[in-house]
Amino acid sequence: MARALTLGVLLVGVVTGVEPLLSQPASPLAAFNMYLADVARLDASERKTLLSGAPVSKLLDADPTKEVAVFGAIWIRSQPAAYVERLKDIERFESGGAFRITKRISDPPRLADFAALDLPDDDFDDLRECRVGDCALKLGEKALQQLRAEVDWKKPTAKADVEAVLRRLAFDYVVAYQKGGNAALAVYRDADRPTFVANEFRSMVDRLPPLAAYLPDLKRHLLEYPRARLPDSSDLFYWQETQFGLKPTMRISHLTIQQRPEQTIAVSKMLYASHYFWTAVELRILLPDPARGPGFWFVTVTRSRSDGLSGFVGGLIRGRVRNEVEEGTLAALKATKTMLETPAR
Repeated sequence: MARALTLGVLLVGVVTGVEPLLSQPASPLAAFNMYLADVARLDASERKTLLSGAPVSKLLDADPTKEVAVFGAIWIRSQPAAYVERLKDIERFESGGAFRITKRISDPPRLADFAALDLPDDDFDDLRECRVGDCALKLGEKALQQLRAEVDWKKPTAKADVEAVLRRLAFDYVVAYQKGGNAALAVYRDADRPTFVANEFRSMVDRLPPLAAYLPDLKRHLLEYPRARLPDSSDLFYWQETQFGLKPTMRISHLTIQQRPEQTIAVSKMLYASHYFWTAVELRILLPDPARGPGFWFVTVTRSRSDGLSGFVGGLIRGRVRNEVEEGTLAALKATKTMLETPAR
């Protein structure tokens, strides 16, 4: 009987203050309900908005000095497979607007995959002065040493030479990660204290409650890839140049998609960012609800870590960043719903 409860019934129970009938989630829909109550902490008005088919977005608990976390959900009248089909065409899916370039990386990676990677003039000027512990770009010590050793900054070809080095570094970085997993992630030396991306990522994933209890295979995949793989899944890698904040930012990401009848999971893991971010993870779960009719719940949880939120200046911009993240999630949910529910011409 408990397994037959629909999301709508479970949500009504929470809205009216009745204790959920399940002490442990018996299905993905039950787990979603418990997440709404225990983690997202949606109030009665927010739950009614969600049940009406409109999007809901809400900030989650996070260390305000370095992390932003946001939850979002919406009901979409379409099929999960339609979303997956579009997502796998990542170059088209993430294009336009803030996405200046999105390039899928070959399997296995090729140096030519990074041919379109160009360095903004401001970043080139900053690199001239970069030193370990003092650099405007997020780079490791080895990368900084390689640039110092291989580039003659006085030559007219210096910018092209720097770009050639960076393309090779990006290629080597992806190959190393595919072989060694998180242990191969960068150790940024752009500030006095080194930042170990693997450590930041593990700490962030540990704050994805209740990931370990509901999706243990996913947590192992995120922390132990390539030794642990998400069952029934496929992986793709891509890099982007995005307009974020005041500077164009180059990012490298690992996207994993798992398709099962009861739910579809897509998780994007940021491996590198040239500015602002240490790391980030975006989890999207697509949950069919047969009692509600054709369609699925589209649920997203995003966490990102940055060095720009601490200190006096960080305190000034923190509220703005949080508001923009919440509003951006709402906009993305609406856009996804429109994209999938609009009939093809």
